[in-house]
Amino acid sequence: MDELKELAAKAGAMENKPMREKRDIDLSTPADFTPPEDLYKELIKKILTYHPSTDISMIEKAYKVASKAHEGQLRKSGEPYIMHPLCVAIILAELELDKETIVAGILHDVVEDTVMTSEEIAAEFSEEVAFLVEGVTKLTQLKMTTDKIEVQAENLRKMFLSMAKDIRVILIKLADRLHNLRTLQYQSPAKQVEKARETMDIYAPIAHRLGISKIKVELDDLSMKYLMPEVYKDLTAQIDARMHEREAYIKRIVADVKKHIDNAHLDAEIDGRVKHLFSIYKKMKNQNKTLDQIYDIFAVRIKVETVRDCYSALGIIHEMYKPIPGRFKDYIAMPKSNMYQSLHTTLIGPEGQPFEIQIRTFEMHRTAEYGIAAHWKYKENITGTVMQKEEEKLSWLRQILEWQRDTSDNKEFMNFVKTDLDLFAEQVYCFTPAGDVKNLPSGSTPIDFAYAIHTAVGNKMVGARINGRQVPIDTKLNNGDRVEIITSQNSAGPSRDWLNIVKSAQAKTKINQWFKHQFKDENISRGKELILAYCKSKGLDYSLYSKPEYQERVYKKYNFNDWEATMAAVGHGGIKEGQVVNKLIEEYNKDHTEQPDDKEILEAYALKRAPHSSHGQGGIIVKGADDVAVRFSKCCSPVPGDEIIGFITRGRGISIHRTDCVNVLCMSEEDRNRIIDAEWQQDAVAENTYLTEINIYADDRSGILFDITKILSEANISVNSINSRTSKQGKATITISFSIKSVDQLNTIIAKIRNVESIIDIERTVG
Repeated sequence: MDELKELAAKAGAMENKPMREKRDIDLSTPADFTPPEDLYKELIKKILTYHPSTDISMIEKAYKVASKAHEGQLRKSGEPYIMHPLCVAIILAELELDKETIVAGILHDVVEDTVMTSEEIAAEFSEEVAFLVEGVTKLTQLKMTTDKIEVQAENLRKMFLSMAKDIRVILIKLADRLHNLRTLQYQSPAKQVEKARETMDIYAPIAHRLGISKIKVELDDLSMKYLMPEVYKDLTAQIDARMHEREAYIKRIVADVKKHIDNAHLDAEIDGRVKHLFSIYKKMKNQNKTLDQIYDIFAVRIKVETVRDCYSALGIIHEMYKPIPGRFKDYIAMPKSNMYQSLHTTLIGPEGQPFEIQIRTFEMHRTAEYGIAAHWKYKENITGTVMQKEEEKLSWLRQILEWQRDTSDNKEFMNFVKTDLDLFAEQVYCFTPAGDVKNLPSGSTPIDFAYAIHTAVGNKMVGARINGRQVPIDTKLNNGDRVEIITSQNSAGPSRDWLNIVKSAQAKTKINQWFKHQFKDENISRGKELILAYCKSKGLDYSLYSKPEYQERVYKKYNFNDWEATMAAVGHGGIKEGQVVNKLIEEYNKDHTEQPDDKEILEAYALKRAPHSSHGQGGIIVKGADDVAVRFSKCCSPVPGDEIIGFITRGRGISIHRTDCVNVLCMSEEDRNRIIDAEWQQDAVAENTYLTEINIYADDRSGILFDITKILSEANISVNSINSRTSKQGKATITISFSIKSVDQLNTIIAKIRNVESIIDIERTVG
């Protein structure tokens, strides 16, 4: 404790200093890892530099509890497991978070990985800490990279709801993910790709939306390292080759700028840096340029005390260097959607080399680095104005929660979320006639603007004026436009063509909602027609299966309020008619197939409880079964590496499903009694191949099919079938069925195909 008091005394001397960049200790070198005791001291040191209280008893207690709970556990790197929660806590301390969050960071794995329960955490610490730990545990259990769109959408819905309850849950999860990525080299190649893809698609965009640049840029770069290893190595080599030259150039610029700023008697801190790799890569890709053609590969940052000083510094800089026209952005007057504020200007340097200068206050810099963690509501002494600004940062989250309530179509919901989380989407800033600013995606039209104001304004829109001049409603908006929406009570409502014009997810959601509501009767009729047509094509007698009792079971299974709502969903494409008919047939068969007697049910239960196992077909071990017929379900096509379960069917042996299969997740309580443990027999699966199928979505171009099949051919993959179709909008959907040995092999193939030019997305389908 004497050492801790000494740390507290040192921290007290630092409390009044302005915030500067903190040194990050190396947390990812297990060959010579820091002992847990030293990491704990480092954690306390960081906490005491910003927390007003020197009472660390709760944190010390959490460290002891976690050390005991994880005793004997090792990470794949060979480190004691306690290293991971300590490193997570240090990342949270670098964000200057409250003690409850730090404690939850230390304990975040004890419920999942040890015998300790949430109730015990609540008793030992507090209900608040237990809530945070439980929230992180639930997020960890969500599988974000599943190929089933329904499962992925449901897991994202749960994540956003968890974030809405307490944003600290996702902050702990981001810290957890960051440290896991720092030590990802110890995972298998397939696991590296899976975690990096999930990070790039979900966690890095969320960190961006929360404004936490400190975490976001490292998540980006580490994900890129494993998703695009060759690109990463090549870009790193190119930058390193001229690093000394660039550093010398930046130092000359910084010295020159500092001299002029000092002469103007402005109190400022000036530094220079090379931008992070992924940012440079995206600019090269989006602008189709080489590294030497990118203007702002490095930037000079000027930090001052006040907003007035920001604009004074800008004037000085523009006197020193010639600005490049069109390359000035004022994010102070018009902050980004994540509340980022700064002045950006690109200039021509003394040797003709363009460079960027960013000018901001110390407080703006703090917000840019720490985002929502800088001044959140659980912090002490927070003012109403600051509180309001921090609440504004979560407006996008509230919007997503509204979409959750309004959107039942999982694919539609996923598209909206990905669009809204797109961290590289450019924004345009436009004004209402009253002077209010609306942030919209680049390429937005007056229709997007109208729906950004209010749903009723969009639905009643008949025209628009931009800067006082009437324009077509598909006109692209530019920064600074003053937009006036013309409405009429006699408007017939939005047009379906608008869906091809608008850019914002909000506008698309509201337009789709209008049509679903407006044309409900039409959709119901169309849904019934599609059902009848499907039955006719399959030679089925629909009257046998359309009894009210079967319909009720089906619409409840799909979470609809009634049968008409189900038909409307079929009519507008929210659910396939084949799915509904097959479920009706399933319910019919339950009533018209001889049901098992009590003896058979008891045998099924005994089967589940039996201590022995049987080796079924295809390298499957079924717990407690002898000489049982095993078949792979076609609804989810499991392959070795997938987590699986068995389902005791009536008269057809045991069917094997993936644990994330929609049919398993939606199973009734009665059917769940027939679930049995199953696993892959490792020595047997190596001798077999398993059929799988993927859908590839891409921008259509000449040669894309050749590029994809070349990857399969080089991997000696046996292709069963290929089907390709192209939409009127030039989007290609390629369905490929092929045989593989494991999910690791499948993930490797998918990762390679993702790097093919024009590929938009890939998802696994049924067998």
